[in-house]
This record gives sequence, C-alpha cells and structure tokens, in this order.
Amino acid sequence: MNIIFIEPSFPHNQGQFVRALNAAGASVIGIGERPVDHLDAEVRRWLHDYVQVHSVVDEPSLLKAVKMIQGKVWVDRLEATVEAHIMPAAKVREAAGIPGTSSRTAFLCRDKPAMKEVLRRAGVPCAKSTRAESAEDARDFAAAVGYPLIIKPPSGAGASGTFRVGDASQLESVIKESGLAQGHAVAVEEFIEGHEGYIDTLSIDGEVQQEFITHYYPNVLEAMRERWISPQMATTNRIDAPGYREVREMTRKVIKVLGIDTSATHMEWFFGPKGLKFSEIGCRPPGVGQWDVYNAANEFDIYFEWAFALMHGHVRSQPSRRFAAGMIALRPDRDGIIRDYSGVDEIQQRHGDCIVTAHLPDPGTPTQPVDAGYMANAWFRVRHPDYDRLRHIMDDIGQTLKVHAG
Repeated sequence: MNIIFIEPSFPHNQGQFVRALNAAGASVIGIGERPVDHLDAEVRRWLHDYVQVHSVVDEPSLLKAVKMIQGKVWVDRLEATVEAHIMPAAKVREAAGIPGTSSRTAFLCRDKPAMKEVLRRAGVPCAKSTRAESAEDARDFAAAVGYPLIIKPPSGAGASGTFRVGDASQLESVIKESGLAQGHAVAVEEFIEGHEGYIDTLSIDGEVQQEFITHYYPNVLEAMRERWISPQMATTNRIDAPGYREVREMTRKVIKVLGIDTSATHMEWFFGPKGLKFSEIGCRPPGVGQWDVYNAANEFDIYFEWAFALMHGHVRSQPSRRFAAGMIALRPDRDGIIRDYSGVDEIQQRHGDCIVTAHLPDPGTPTQPVDAGYMANAWFRVRHPDYDRLRHIMDDIGQTLKVHAG
C-alpha cells in the first residue's frame, strides 16, 4: 500500500508516524517543507520517496505534489496528523480522488461554531456559542447569554488565543485584542464551570477500536496563565468505571454525527454543575506527545496500531491498562536563561522507578513563556499501576523540583 504522509519531520514526533507506517508494511511517500537532506537519517530510511513543497498548507502546491506522485504510483491513502494540516489534506484528498477524511468532516472538526451547531442539532450537550464577525455580534451574544464568556479563534487549538471575559469592560478590551475589532471572526461561547478532560480514540469505519481518557489538573485556561502552576495531564487506567460511561457514549455519537471514518480523534469535555458538556474535537491524534504516554501506560505501540488500522482495517492488539500514566510540566521561576535545578536528586530517589522519561533543558538554555505549552520547558512523564498514587507522585514532583532562571 502506498501512503502519502504530510510533513514527516516537524514537529519532533512526526517521525514516529512514518516509522509505524513503514513497520506496518506501507510504502511511505513524504511531502514536507524541508530539503530531503535536512530530514533525520532514520526518517529518510523509512521513506520510500519524498517531495519538497514551499508550504504543506498551500493547497495548490500540495495538490501539485500529490498529482506528481500519482503520475508515478497508485496512492492508497493520504494522511496528516497535525491540526493545521487536516483541512488542506482533506481538500487535496478529494481533488485527487484519494479516500479518507472528507473536507466536510475536516471543516466541522476545525470550525468550533459550526461544529457545535451541528452537534446541538443532534442532541449533543454543548455550551451556547456563536461565530462573531463584528463587535456588535459579541455584544449581542453577551447580552443574551451573560458572563463569563470564552472568546477564541474559530479554528484554534488548545488555549492559544483564548480569553476569559468576565464583564462588559473586559469584553471591550478583548474585542480589540482578539482582532474582532479589525474584522477577524472569533468564536464566542458560554463559560462552562467544571472539570476538564479529554478522550482520545482510534476509530475504524466510524467505530471506536481503542480509547483513552485523560484529566487536566488544573483546567487548560488556568494552567496556561499562571507561572506557579505545574500543570498535569493524567491518563486513567480505570476507563471501564461506570463514571466514564457517559463520556464514552458521547464520543461515539460525536464521531458518527461528524462523519469521522478511519482516523485518530481527540475530544475535549467538561463535567460540572450543568453535567457533561462537549467542548471540541479534532480528527487527529492529541498533541504534546500524548501517544507516548499511552504507550508507556499500556505497553504497546499506538503509532503502529494507527498504521496497521490504515493498512488492514483493524487493530492488532489492545491496550493493557496496566498503568495509569501522566505528564507534568515544570515552569522556570522567571523568564530568562535556565540557571539550575533543585530537587532533582530527591525526586529520582523517591520515584525513579516510576519515571518513564524526563526533559530538563541544560543550564544556559533560554526559557520559553508560560503560554508556550506543556512541553515548552521542563517536563516529566510518569506511570504507576494505581491512578491515585500517580497523582500523588506528580504532585510531589511539582512541589519538590524547581527550575531556576536568571
């Protein structure tokens, strides 16, 4: 089977998808923005061929490259795993007659107001929301729904460009800061109080074959605003517990309504006083290397399972659920240059057998801002058979290990 994979070298874990496709028996043809001799040596070895384009999100360039490849070999699939690549890939896939995620599904999984409108009509509980194309649209929505509100880009990912608005004065400030005053559309949503988490799946022909549930501590918006917080993402190995039944059922309904076929998915949710609420979904794997956390927790290779599913229409093995696993991000105490660390030896002595991997940038490395994300500075991945013990270990890491900058 010949599979085109978009952008095999960036971000850093893209090579894992290429490796898995190669291991599953695919002839992998990469399309990317770097010259071929700038690719990692292992990635070059896993690729059967490679075509460089000036931008993988420029649809004419991407289509031209795909047509050139089709002139040489039959192309069975065209795959992308990065949020920004999903829509261009879908449009080119349709133009080139290659099966896979449709442009309708890609659009609904990227445009938050449209996504929620379709799901509300299907009976999926969502926050009240609208697309605001003018300041007056946002003011009208605020008058109808009340505060607090969330304002974010219609197609943004994570907490990037997201604002919490508590009153009319803040709304006027965010109208300017978000670009709405300059004519840039935004998504405006009712703020949902509650705990935030996500469920990731590997679905084949619209049916969930593998799934994983992860909790945020604290919720993302708070975590991306406060330097003192060492945010955690904890993946449970208690997925069969009755309390998860509702979110698992919701996920299956969302996948069917949006027409997601054979794809990885990443669905965010809230649970609070108003019950379970859908937040958003992407027809792609999660970010921040979360599949590596699932591998550590379940003693298998989800990258290979994804590739095998594309090749053969079924998975080869199921997750063991032997471990709960998680990631904790550690922020420098200020912006500048990393000077040193404290508490590393204590954490190694207490929890070394539970630490899967860690990233501690060398002293002298420039720090990254708090809102740059969970993997921007130092981080640990940890696992333990008991979920509550895992949480305790990550709390201890966050309280003990400090990143000093100057």
